[in-house]
Amino acid sequence: MSKADNIFISMCRDIIDHGFSSEGEKVRAKWEDGTPAHTIKKFAVVNRYNLADEFPILTLRPTNLKAAIDEMLWIWQKKSNNIKDLNSHIWDSWANEEGSIGKAYGYQLGIKHKYPEGEFDQVDRVIFDLKHNPYSRRIIVNMYNHHDLHEMNLYPCAYSMTFNVTDTKLNAILNQRSQDILVANNWNVAQYAILVHMLAQVNRLEVGELVHVIADAHIYDRHIPLIEELIRRKSYSAPRLIINPDVQNFYDFKVSDFRLEGYQSGAQIKKIPVAV
Repeated sequence: MSKADNIFISMCRDIIDHGFSSEGEKVRAKWEDGTPAHTIKKFAVVNRYNLADEFPILTLRPTNLKAAIDEMLWIWQKKSNNIKDLNSHIWDSWANEEGSIGKAYGYQLGIKHKYPEGEFDQVDRVIFDLKHNPYSRRIIVNMYNHHDLHEMNLYPCAYSMTFNVTDTKLNAILNQRSQDILVANNWNVAQYAILVHMLAQVNRLEVGELVHVIADAHIYDRHIPLIEELIRRKSYSAPRLIINPDVQNFYDFKVSDFRLEGYQSGAQIKKIPVAV
């Protein structure tokens, strides 16, 4: 059984058995039929993944790693806020007629800031520090810009990363204000694990831990039976992540530079209702 499966099963079981229900509260999210989308949640879930041990992708059901990487590159590499630069439709509900999601995600990462060492956007600042001052305790990216929140079609969910080099290992903390556990949990874990691998490779570091902090970890009411079935499934061994070793520039990575060797999983869950 993969360690990522164990973490996921334990988290889901804890949320369902000991979580707090939003029944009776006024909630923003709705189902397609207009019914309020209630949740059961736990506050401040912290999951730790040792990337040196295995690549943390679920085997209980498949995670579309190629699409997850494409979205991550859209935000971190292209620094885009337009869905026309994305090869999937996952952001369609939050885009306007021109395809923009407003001043969110990639837009925030692309803003230039002045430093004593020069002018950098947030991603380039991380790369600069990992090359020139890797043991700094100040290597942080933050997309939750209050000045621009009113111009974002969706406030950032995964909003900050803190990077920390210990010995020769690159560790990272992913902070997330809110997460739909069934739809997005392993998707985010896998794509930010890839990000750590990318930054480690181009800075000649080893990968260490990815620590995922979720302030509001919730399961929607209509997802509970799906989760219950999912966590009873057979688990498989974790696959091996293969990355093109020739890529030494962060901006040269492509989706095709990543593949999984020996990835087995259970069947995909079809027709997951999504609350908006």
